[in-house]
Amino acid sequence: MNIKTIGVIGAGTMGNGIAQVCAAAGLKVTMQDIGEAQLERGLETVSTSLDRLIKKEKITVDDKQSALANISTTTSLEALAEVDIVIEAATENEALKLSIFEQLDTICKADAILASNTSSISLTRIAGATQRAGQIIGMHFMNPVPMMALVEVIRALQTTNETYQAVHALSEFIGKIPIEAKDSPGFVANRILIPMLNEAAYVYYEGLASAGGIDEIMKLGMSHPMGPLMLADLIGLDTCLSVIKVLHEGFGDSKYRPCPIWQQMVDAGYLGRKSGRGFYVYD
Repeated sequence: MNIKTIGVIGAGTMGNGIAQVCAAAGLKVTMQDIGEAQLERGLETVSTSLDRLIKKEKITVDDKQSALANISTTTSLEALAEVDIVIEAATENEALKLSIFEQLDTICKADAILASNTSSISLTRIAGATQRAGQIIGMHFMNPVPMMALVEVIRALQTTNETYQAVHALSEFIGKIPIEAKDSPGFVANRILIPMLNEAAYVYYEGLASAGGIDEIMKLGMSHPMGPLMLADLIGLDTCLSVIKVLHEGFGDSKYRPCPIWQQMVDAGYLGRKSGRGFYVYD
């Protein structure tokens, strides 16, 4: 595998998780975000996550120190000029992602691969915003990244086989299982998952059961490890809303119509675990 250096854009939940698994695999990672406070929180999260793995005896203290030593931070996109691949994990907002990729296209070395962790936005559209469309690809990690094995690898219409093979190999190298998906709204995982979460939100919105009741029914009756509303809180209600909007607009099908409660809760700042309140209240 020729990829040795990684740029990760975003130090939030997904970004710091991606940085952790890449660094733990021995790769040099530069994690970028817009402010030092975000970067500090990201590094603290990585450190805490590694401590949990130590307690479970999955890694040693030396492994933790080696992983942390492999992560550097920056607030500048220009610091990613020489990395072999950039994995963008910014907010699920199409305009923002297009802007980031346009900038990366001018900053990064000519042979660098530009990947997005987008959970729903068209990779073909992102690729079209660059002059290296063949080197654009999706790497959709699952949350929490250090624990979940899957990476959806999404080809843009323009993605070359060389780019796909490099990202497939990288995914395996960092301990993940890559599965190819075509570029379509929501890809595969969220095409199936988000409508289920949306229907659970409708059930809650219509007052058919409490949040706890809905989740317990799905856990006890369907053997789900986590109920849909608690899972929505983990993902982030703003992210869920963004994805269901992409599905609704992309397919023009009323079955993807977002439940009104998503927008209400997002407007109230109830984003789930990351804000301390969603369908549940968190300490």
